[in-house]
Amino acid sequence: MRVVIQKVKQASVSVDNQIVSSIKHGLMILVGISTSDTLEDVSKLSKKLVNLRLFESVENNEENVGCWNGKPWSKSVLQDPSLSILSVSQFTLYGTVKKGTKPDFHKAAKGNTAKSLYDEFLNKLRGEIGEERVKDGKFGEMMDVSLVNDGPVTIIWDTQENSI
Repeated sequence: MRVVIQKVKQASVSVDNQIVSSIKHGLMILVGISTSDTLEDVSKLSKKLVNLRLFESVENNEENVGCWNGKPWSKSVLQDPSLSILSVSQFTLYGTVKKGTKPDFHKAAKGNTAKSLYDEFLNKLRGEIGEERVKDGKFGEMMDVSLVNDGPVTIIWDTQENSI
């Protein structure tokens, strides 16, 4: 599974000009599922995301001078109940443009297989941090994604590659 992880101040997903999900402070993640992904990848990714320390901790409600509001890289979504996750399925993360000018998506998992793994991924996240803190778009739909980056902090990670 390949993800683009973005720390956000807010994010939302709309389908047909209707907001279907939104979060305030937390993580906006774009999730791609490949033909070789398994339930092991789902577990690996969900555990990584909820424990990833991308947020600062503020002690004694004091703001530090500078760009950080506290000690950087010290809190995860799991540790802070005010943080949420907005997940959006995105098969195009497995697109390649090695030949020609038309993207090739043969490495992306197809419909039912991808949806099954994606649903299990959402279930694992919800099991870790709670149903109300995990939002998602609509699988397989054309979605408009809106977000305000925080930092910006953007990380790309693949459960099957050590190089990304």
